[in-house]
Amino acid sequence: MPVIFSIGLVLTLLLSVGAEGANNKNGLKHPPKNIIIMVADGCGFNHIDAADIYQSGQIGAQLYEDFPVACGASTYMAGGSYEPDIAWTYFDYFEESVTDSAAAATAMSTGVKTYNGAIGVDSGGEPVRNIIERCERLGKATGVVTSVQLSHATPAAFTVHNVSRDNYAQIAREMIYESTCEVIMGCGHPWYNNDGQLKSSPNTFKYVGEQSAWNDLVAGTAGGDADADGIDDPWLLIQSRSEFLALAQGPTPKRAFAVAQVYTTLQQGRSGNSYADPYVVPFIETVPTLEEMTRAALNILDNDQDGFFLMVEGGAVDSASHSNQTGRLIEELAAFNRAVEAVINWVGTNSNWGQTLLIVTADHETGYLMGPGSGQTAEGPVWNPLTNNGPNTLPTVEWHSGSHTNSLVPFYSKGRYARLFERAAINTDLVIGPYIDNTDIAKTIFALLDSRW
Repeated sequence: MPVIFSIGLVLTLLLSVGAEGANNKNGLKHPPKNIIIMVADGCGFNHIDAADIYQSGQIGAQLYEDFPVACGASTYMAGGSYEPDIAWTYFDYFEESVTDSAAAATAMSTGVKTYNGAIGVDSGGEPVRNIIERCERLGKATGVVTSVQLSHATPAAFTVHNVSRDNYAQIAREMIYESTCEVIMGCGHPWYNNDGQLKSSPNTFKYVGEQSAWNDLVAGTAGGDADADGIDDPWLLIQSRSEFLALAQGPTPKRAFAVAQVYTTLQQGRSGNSYADPYVVPFIETVPTLEEMTRAALNILDNDQDGFFLMVEGGAVDSASHSNQTGRLIEELAAFNRAVEAVINWVGTNSNWGQTLLIVTADHETGYLMGPGSGQTAEGPVWNPLTNNGPNTLPTVEWHSGSHTNSLVPFYSKGRYARLFERAAINTDLVIGPYIDNTDIAKTIFALLDSRW
């Protein structure tokens, strides 16, 4: 399983680290104990502004927007590009070289660009080692949390390897039987609909590895050897909101496979007017919030004295953006923001910024979200800001796509050696300013962990 990255970049990063802490034979004297990546799927800069405006009446309101490192990130797939010199010369540029979540998450988790639909494999379909596999080799606990189906593209690309994101059952089975993760949480419950209601007959079992895998999870027999002691480590299946809440405090199991009692998303897919203002349609009360899931995951993972890696995805930001649902976008991003706040609070209470590295970013932008009056005009392209109508009122926006774009996405980081991402931002965009590439996330983390195999 090859690890492919720029030797020049890694050497540069390690030399930079040398100025902050002495190297030893294993890499750094004090590498981060805990690494947390939080991904708002489909989130662009204007998505954050929309949530800021609705929640507080002003932009820049989120804690992560004040992190020491704040820049952009390019997201294009293998064979594509982002050209900062021409990006702002015509309005439709951002609809070229567009990635999907699978290729983008693979880039973030492995440092390798690949084709759309690829899960942890390179352009030739060969598996490439990801951050979780590297952390597991170092004895760290690992986990993934998502607000969409647990075998969807982003959690999948951080945990397993498959030539197609559409092979949900194969992906789920690899997560269940072969992954060494301690935590996997998400949606895709076969017996509940999108309103969290128990069904008389099941949905497809594909998101949980087909019915045989689900039966094993229910029986408490699913799960391989997670700690290399030669003994299988079965998952504890978590389903109800009360079980999620119980995991967030007190004693925890060794491993938790948690499937919220809803089918596709925690809240975005619920019935009712999906274009209503935020919170007009009542939430499903029987499913956990992304914040509650994140707190539960942290409480399990921080039992490991070697530290942990956690990826948290606000996956339905993308779903709302595909459908141009401004109200539900704000709901989903607000839920993601609360999960980020929970992580920041956990660092302050249970760790510190010398031990923990936190990254908040997106895999791509979805919906081409702009302010009113944007578009290609006779005088040239126009990109206007969102109209601020005050707190608790939807900003005035325009959606220019129902798909992904090649726009730069936000990237924020805080913690020991977060500045290394800033040093990787060697390109500059006319509007956004300095930016990294999404592959620099894994490359920099590999350098921090000393990825010499």
